[in-house]
Amino acid sequence: MEKITYASLGSLGEEFHSQFDAALSKLTRTFGKTHSLLIDGKLEKGKETFGDISPSDTRVVLGNFPLATVDDVMKAIAAAKRAYPPWRDLDWQKRVALLRRAADLMMQRQFELAAILTLEVGKNRFEAIAEVSEAIDLILYYAQQMENNDGYNIPLVTTGAEQTRSVLKPFGVWAVVSPFNFPLALATGMAAGALLSGNTVVFKPASDTPWSGVGLATVMHDAGLPAGVFNLVTGSGAVVGETLLTNGDLDGFVFTGSREVGLKVLRDFSARSPKPRITEMGGKNPTIVMPSASLEDAAEGIVRSAFGMGGQKCSACSRLYAHADIYDALAEMMVPKTKKLKIGDPRERDTFLGPLINERAVKTFNSAVQLGRTEGRVLCGGNVLQDGARAHGYFVEPTIIDALPQDSRMFQEEFFVPLLSMAKVHSLDEAIRLANDVEYGLTSGIFTNDETEHAQFFNEIEAGVTYCNRRGGATTGAWPGVQSFGGWKASGSSGKSALGPYYVSQFMREQSQTIVYKR
Repeated sequence: MEKITYASLGSLGEEFHSQFDAALSKLTRTFGKTHSLLIDGKLEKGKETFGDISPSDTRVVLGNFPLATVDDVMKAIAAAKRAYPPWRDLDWQKRVALLRRAADLMMQRQFELAAILTLEVGKNRFEAIAEVSEAIDLILYYAQQMENNDGYNIPLVTTGAEQTRSVLKPFGVWAVVSPFNFPLALATGMAAGALLSGNTVVFKPASDTPWSGVGLATVMHDAGLPAGVFNLVTGSGAVVGETLLTNGDLDGFVFTGSREVGLKVLRDFSARSPKPRITEMGGKNPTIVMPSASLEDAAEGIVRSAFGMGGQKCSACSRLYAHADIYDALAEMMVPKTKKLKIGDPRERDTFLGPLINERAVKTFNSAVQLGRTEGRVLCGGNVLQDGARAHGYFVEPTIIDALPQDSRMFQEEFFVPLLSMAKVHSLDEAIRLANDVEYGLTSGIFTNDETEHAQFFNEIEAGVTYCNRRGGATTGAWPGVQSFGGWKASGSSGKSALGPYYVSQFMREQSQTIVYKR
């Protein structure tokens, strides 16, 4: 089967399901396997390991992974530093060719990588294969950016005998630290940006998703990247993450995850001297629905966006501001759509919502729902599910809450669970004011068929990724080269978005080169 694309995701048939089932069966036979670090092109066992537990069934150990020590991390950094000069000096076209080889290998292994995401993260099979497709397209799109910009080597104005060029050059060794929710796509995108531009990488996956990290590291190794160019260290944030952050030997740090950790990266990584830090730190994303909108499109887009992958997306819609004229009608459409979503084993082909990632997420869900019950009204959901096959996993109901005060924490805090808070508004001005009145500014959506209203929305909304009338996902679903993806305010630090034309250049610094030729 060929690579599944953005356009073909909606038409997957029986061949897709049979290949996905075969990959799941193959991987099930590997449960409990002990995996390795990748340092300087060599697989290394750890002195201690930790178990990667299935969020669908906590009795299942998917695999055992090394708890990297400080010494392991320092070895990986040293290997990346040794590998940096020859990788930097390699023609950029050859780096592009190697990364394209990695994309080809991902395509060949797309079902195995997607099945890992289903088993380890709890993604349904459509979300899982979409993530693998996105990872492939991230490499290809960023490679295209290198080509479009001629390796970022651009002639400037010639003055007399002086000839000048602007050349972007890599910084050195980058830490790449990825989150659990898109452990393949986000790690691939961050690493590809660093590698294509001539940097080397030390990669730490999230503690909940080391298997996905091993999958990426194996692809990079098998693609023929030289030893030390891409290194994998699995383990805890307290040891691996802290060492990467504070050791002083790294030249750049790229991170996707929580606001708390992102701010720590921004604060601590360049404490000794200025160094580049690229952070994406979540969102509290609003959707606005006005009377002229198609309510069917709005209801579908909001439910998909709020509850896809259990709301565990930084782009998930978690706030809804609906005009009073259509508020009740919209709620009456959304509630039954939400109740119909199948919650269960993500390996089953018709499951929409799998488990949350861990017990901590379930506790967050319970705490948020309790706050919602105290301050407002639960329209649907609100329960942890522990019946039958869901007894040993982290399953919860997608939840809609309304009748909340405007200053409720429900409208301010990112909970990262399937919970949507609704509020009634009486004008677009009021909706935009409330939508902007948060620390975050990642994604935002509106449903309206009034051209004046959507023009005002795009002009005044404070978010890096914006959508109008998007039935497929009110605030979610960005794709490489189709929608740039990056946040404003507390959602991002660089102002340059992933998936877009300015991302790769962030991993480089500019050098002006002037040569004077004697006449």
